[in-house]
Amino acid sequence: MLRSDSNSAPPTKKPTDEIGPKPPWLKVRAPGGENYSRLKQTLRKLDLYTVCEEARCPNVGECWASGTATIMLLGHTCTRGCRFCAVTTGNPRGAFDPREPEHVARAISELGLRYVVLTMVDRDDLIDGGASQVAQTVRGLRERCPDLLVETLVGDFRGRLSDVDIVVESAPAVFAHNVEVTRRITPLIRDARCDYDLSLRVLGHAKRRAPERLVKSSIMVGIGETNEEVKQTLADLREVGVDIVTLGQYLRPTPKHAKVARWVTPDEFAMYEAEAQSLGFAFVASGALVRSSYHAAEGFVAARLRPAAALPELPDANASSPGIDINVPSVPLIPVGALLRNNRNPPPQGT
Repeated sequence: MLRSDSNSAPPTKKPTDEIGPKPPWLKVRAPGGENYSRLKQTLRKLDLYTVCEEARCPNVGECWASGTATIMLLGHTCTRGCRFCAVTTGNPRGAFDPREPEHVARAISELGLRYVVLTMVDRDDLIDGGASQVAQTVRGLRERCPDLLVETLVGDFRGRLSDVDIVVESAPAVFAHNVEVTRRITPLIRDARCDYDLSLRVLGHAKRRAPERLVKSSIMVGIGETNEEVKQTLADLREVGVDIVTLGQYLRPTPKHAKVARWVTPDEFAMYEAEAQSLGFAFVASGALVRSSYHAAEGFVAARLRPAAALPELPDANASSPGIDINVPSVPLIPVGALLRNNRNPPPQGT
């Protein structure tokens, strides 16, 4: 009789869901291409962490092939453990790199990006939750690249509005914080330190602090909510002043994470989009593979704030594309929507 070694790690398994295989609209192409390889090499050389890799984003091939990436601040270990997220959980014990803001600003300036989204891991081990590090990075980017549009996706800072102010006052073009899921699902899926109303309070405060600033949030669906709950969450976000909202399908990262409850159809995503538009959001991105920052949303921001430097329009988020089915999770992903400047594809002049 064979006996397993209890000390050995089990083999990595592709997560399975009782609801059946992924539908055609969740097929994505395997990552590859010249720009993808070049950007990966550049990021490694610059020693930058990317959410694209850490969280195994389903859009990594599309983003990197077009010269986009994701920059994650404050290391790659999160102090919280949400049941949907593939980012490493642990206790960094207050460790961080004080040179990171300057390093990131210098690296981004070398890449020649026009629109960058900065995300962060939750850092409950730091007095200000990492707010100062984010703010310093934004200021460094603005100094080195005055025309660069900067978007920040931050945590809730445990509700300390003074820390929210630190980020807002650094003047990013977009302040983003994800509510993630509906009210009822929040205690089942998010870390115990997260709270639905707290997220709304953070978003509302950011909008009141700088009314001219665009505020954004994101909702995952297919994780146990009802359509009516999604509509209520959209209404709650709009009520506190959120301008941009994205909705995407939850995809299970590993068997240890929460199961997918259902595959949300393209028609349902279209219904969510129509509902959000009726509530008065300035922009909505709703589709199976949409994540908290998505190409279309970045294009909207660029067109609104830098009309002459607007990013090119990309395919419909609900459109399916031929490819292979890869195991990808739904996590708070922030693609750096930007075009990589290179000799063969220079950006438009006048940016």
